[in-house]
Amino acid sequence: MVSESASAHPLAPAWLARPDDANDLADRVWPSSALRDDDGMLVIGGLRADEIVARFGTPVLALDEQDARDRAARTHRAFAEATARHDGVARVYYAGKALLTTEVARWMTSAGLGIDVCSRGELETALAAGVAPDLIGYHGNSKRVSELERAVDARVGTIIVDSAIEIERLSAITQRSGLSQRVLVRVRSGVHADTHDFLATAHEDQKFGFSLDEAESAVARIRELELVDFVGLHCHIGSQIFGVDGFRESASRVLELHERLLDGGPVPLLNLGGGFGIAYTRADDPADIDDLARGIVDAVADECQARGIPLPVLAFEPGRSIIGPAGVTLYEVGTTKPVSVETETGAATRLYVSVDGGMSDNARPALYGAQFSARIASRTSDEAPALVRVVGMHCESGDIVVDHEFLPGDVTPGDLLAVPSCGAYTAALASNYNHVPRPPVVAVREGEARVVLRGETIDDLLARDPGIAPARPATNEGEE
Repeated sequence: MVSESASAHPLAPAWLARPDDANDLADRVWPSSALRDDDGMLVIGGLRADEIVARFGTPVLALDEQDARDRAARTHRAFAEATARHDGVARVYYAGKALLTTEVARWMTSAGLGIDVCSRGELETALAAGVAPDLIGYHGNSKRVSELERAVDARVGTIIVDSAIEIERLSAITQRSGLSQRVLVRVRSGVHADTHDFLATAHEDQKFGFSLDEAESAVARIRELELVDFVGLHCHIGSQIFGVDGFRESASRVLELHERLLDGGPVPLLNLGGGFGIAYTRADDPADIDDLARGIVDAVADECQARGIPLPVLAFEPGRSIIGPAGVTLYEVGTTKPVSVETETGAATRLYVSVDGGMSDNARPALYGAQFSARIASRTSDEAPALVRVVGMHCESGDIVVDHEFLPGDVTPGDLLAVPSCGAYTAALASNYNHVPRPPVVAVREGEARVVLRGETIDDLLARDPGIAPARPATNEGEE
């Protein structure tokens, strides 16, 4: 709950309301299993935060496995039911770039999803997980010849071609190998998603895909090739999108191209990508996946009907909306520091709360200015809410984990701090900046936990440096 009458803090953004209870767990922001036990301890997947930390240390990314599985199954069902209303067929691919491990890949395929990859490493991870190659889609704007060769040899279901050069490379590879390869042509619809510029991927001035005009020539060239099979178009308008309007407009433009291409042969598939948003703060209001699926599919079906063309097989590539809400990062508070800031109405204080992780395990705030939430995980408190900024331990002033949040004013060193909605693009973007080891990712379910991505140690980091001499064995005193 938030207080409508509470006066705003002069350093707080307009969207951040002071909560009545700075211990509460906001709806939509936390995994479905998250709760506080009688001791005030945060519990995820039936496991207390202090038990998770005792086993794996901090920082640690805890994934609510059942939450992720349920979201995958619900997403698959939502699009299947939405297309069935129009006698159509839907395919759903999990966008592996959000977070991909062999375990996560198996959760997704068990829910009926394929896997979308965009690098050799992601491809090999999916294959190692036992994902059937025909359930894999391979993205990327700069695939190496060796990577394309591997994809063709592995018999991946579709390669999403991104340039004329890539088409010719695939032609040469298929001729050498004698293997055919199904492809989608990625297009830029010109629709700019209502999101950060770095996350919007369909406007014209960026690296992905063909313009709508260029795509016709690309498809014509593919149709000339003996072993490269054109099966449809692909368009992804961006990420962290809350509504259907952008998808509706993009689909309308792409279907105009789709209709023209039907004159030269079948266009059985239309992939509209993903980018469905989630709640990172209580101010975020993403669309429900069932409403989103119906809205997008109805818009495509209406457009096809108006054009008098059959509804193609529709494909979608959600990632964040499935794995994002399932993840909670646990940190330990190291220091707190009140900082006085002069404002137009006088001095105001913001409490800086430093934790033992930061931009190396969550780059999104530094990269995009992304907002997150936070709660003390190890206890509750009756102290009045204080405006805090949660910062990391890196040697960067931009090392911010949570830019604006209200926490109990007695937050103190040794407290466990939980940051929700960390399942997507945290571990996937993690680095070793300042020579900090990347933390583990653990799955929690029914009170049990297991590692799905091993954390690194200092020894792991040192092992990469060939200039470090191996430790010499101890010698007896007096030996030369």
